[in-house]
Amino acid sequence: MAKTVKKETTAKADGTEKPKRSWKVTRQQKMLLGSLLVLFSIALLVAFISFFVYGTQDQSAVNALADRNEKVGNWLGKFGAVLADFFIYRGFGAASFLFVKLFFLTGSFLALDISLRKLKSIWFWDLFAIVIISILFGFFATSLPELGGTIGYEMNQFSQDYIGKTGTLLVLIFGIVIYLIFKVKVSPDAVKSFFEKSKKDIDEDLASIKPINSDNAAYNLEEFAVSDDEEFIPEQEDEEEIPEPVLKPAPKFEIDREALKPTISHASEIQKEPVLKSMPLTVTPQIVVEPHPIVSAQAKEIIHTSDEAFVIEKAAEEPTIEENLASRLVADFGLFDPTLDLSNFKFPTLDLLKEYSTGGITINQEELEENKNRIVETLRNYKIEIAQIKATVGPSVTLYEIVPEAGIRISKIKSLEDDIALSLSALGIRIIAPIPGKGTIGIEVPNKNPTMVSMKSVIGSAKFQEAEMELPIALGKTISNETFVVDLAKMPHLLMAGATGQGKSVGLNAVLTSLLYKKHPAEVKFVLVDPKKVELTLFNKIERHYLAKLPDAGDAIITDNTKVINTLNSLCVEMDNRYTLLKDAMVRNIKEYNDKFKNRKLNPENGHRFLPYIVLVVDEFADLIMTAGKEVETPIARLAQLARAIGIHLIIATQRPSVNVITGIIKANFPARIAFRVTSKIDSRTILDTQGADQLIGRGDMLYTNGNDIVRVQCAFVDTPEVEKITEFIGSQKAYPDAYLLPEFVGDNESGINLDMDISDRDALFREAAEIIVTAQQGSASLLQRKLKLGYNRAGRLIDQLEAAGIVGPFEGSKARGVNITDLSALDQFFNNEQNNF
Repeated sequence: MAKTVKKETTAKADGTEKPKRSWKVTRQQKMLLGSLLVLFSIALLVAFISFFVYGTQDQSAVNALADRNEKVGNWLGKFGAVLADFFIYRGFGAASFLFVKLFFLTGSFLALDISLRKLKSIWFWDLFAIVIISILFGFFATSLPELGGTIGYEMNQFSQDYIGKTGTLLVLIFGIVIYLIFKVKVSPDAVKSFFEKSKKDIDEDLASIKPINSDNAAYNLEEFAVSDDEEFIPEQEDEEEIPEPVLKPAPKFEIDREALKPTISHASEIQKEPVLKSMPLTVTPQIVVEPHPIVSAQAKEIIHTSDEAFVIEKAAEEPTIEENLASRLVADFGLFDPTLDLSNFKFPTLDLLKEYSTGGITINQEELEENKNRIVETLRNYKIEIAQIKATVGPSVTLYEIVPEAGIRISKIKSLEDDIALSLSALGIRIIAPIPGKGTIGIEVPNKNPTMVSMKSVIGSAKFQEAEMELPIALGKTISNETFVVDLAKMPHLLMAGATGQGKSVGLNAVLTSLLYKKHPAEVKFVLVDPKKVELTLFNKIERHYLAKLPDAGDAIITDNTKVINTLNSLCVEMDNRYTLLKDAMVRNIKEYNDKFKNRKLNPENGHRFLPYIVLVVDEFADLIMTAGKEVETPIARLAQLARAIGIHLIIATQRPSVNVITGIIKANFPARIAFRVTSKIDSRTILDTQGADQLIGRGDMLYTNGNDIVRVQCAFVDTPEVEKITEFIGSQKAYPDAYLLPEFVGDNESGINLDMDISDRDALFREAAEIIVTAQQGSASLLQRKLKLGYNRAGRLIDQLEAAGIVGPFEGSKARGVNITDLSALDQFFNNEQNNF
């Protein structure tokens, strides 16, 4: 039976309108272009032929095209005269006729929709032949410049100036040999076989001549003379008579009864008259095998008629589909583009950001020299000699790299941290002993006049603009004044901590600003949690572009701690749903899944959809732990452990880095950490597992680690007015109908459904939705969205009404609801009983 293949549709699962087709060359456009090229090749042929007839008298007309009274002899008029003059006289001469072939073949291939790959070789070798032929004519036909053209003549003269006539001739011969070997496929074996075949033909011709009788040595010409009256009739050779074939009837088979016994394997096969089921046969050449009209295509038995005809049946082959359906969809519609709904979306411009420092880093030579002398003097006081010292000036900190003399213990230098700070009269001296990857010891000294790092300089840097990352984040600049860009998708989660007023909120704004400048609204969504209610409220303006929320939530930015719990659990449901999609698609992560969906290998009717990245940002995590405790920590830990592969990433900030807030479970799943200035070494060890954060100078000075080395970065500063301009620029553009809706979550203590719902308040599609649910035996809002083409809110209300009526069961987390009615007849009976009771 032929295999039925269902085409994949491009309709979205959430019921929104079908995305527009991406631009591609259609079949009609190919035919039009191909026809144009074929006609152009014919025009070239006419112009070229007439050039060799009227080319001389048309020379003046070519130079006076503006004069309409000027007459030309070319059969294609002035246009043909110009074409012929360009290709033949000023071009390649007579070799230009190969251009007629090239344009004709190209147009034919396009018009007939033949693959253009074969044309590559044709174009290459024909152009090669055009050049060789043009130079050949320029070499030999010097008296007729039209044959070689200007290019052939000039190339010939150029080569003769350097290698002479003999060298030019040898180069031409070499070019002809190349063409014969690679294009004509001439090889020594082919030449040898040609001569051997020619010699064989000559020998056969000589052998066919009858030998003359040796007895008559002298020829008598009169014997061979033929008179005019006689008619010459050539002697015919005796031909052997070939008898006509005679078809004899096939002899009848004699069946050996004993030979049939082993072939009977079932008692049902034994009949009154023996039937030939399976027996090895020796078929003579006189047997005629032909299809019998009695046998049907599905028959598998041998049927005997009165004339004992032997029928052999060959089962029909199942039809196969040569072309991959996904490839055909991609060829017809192009790759799926998730940004088509907001195809005119414009990313924020750099002029929305403010440039705080135009001159870059200011190097104070006197300050550097003074600090260097004090460091050297302090170390000498403790009998520590320095072999070399080097300074690297950063935006807010200068790194002095020293190489001590041989025999000096590193621990001795590290213990002098406070003494060096005293001698320099500076806050926040930090010693790195040794610097990873270098054979030096680093002493970081704050600058007296630090330079502010603007967000504009970081966003506009080539390192950020050319970053090939999934979720690039520009945090600021390092101590060597390089833009520091990291990938949130590789972290995969980020923990930010530091004392009050040291730059955590600015750091969060820098992270969000980086993603707004780099990612389209279809590619990333934010879930913002702001217990302080004032830090992230500016992002309300981009709710329908970038934010995600619960279906029944009013504001997209969550400020109520009770709603935070529902949101986190909803993200866990989303995580489970996404892992189910990844399992069905047989991929391992969100990138592979989205690539497969873009290549139209996943059917939206099966629930597949493009998955945007989701970034959860929690400000003041300590406040959530104090109010909710385990109810918050459990879903956070689940998301941190599992959500990386399906594109959900967490950014958590807190001002109280204590062990009851940043617990062991949190730290184990947040390898990427940012520490702003803290007040004690204990807090630094809580965040980074090492000290150093207590030696920072504040105002955005931070340490970043991703489980390996610690990098000191000056965080980029983005002010509230800048964030407001960016959100207004994005919010003023066309947006989605609503924010990205997370799946509903109903806790154990709340049902969220009015079981006493009035029948008259039911949706108009209630019965149709019930029939779909009962037929599929699966109660889910996404099923109603696909079948009835509804939005999520209406589909959710229908599910609530179906539960209130008792048709579907209660909510069971990530699983589909159970269906209490088995079939449509039971559903009709249910509605009849309900109508009678009503």
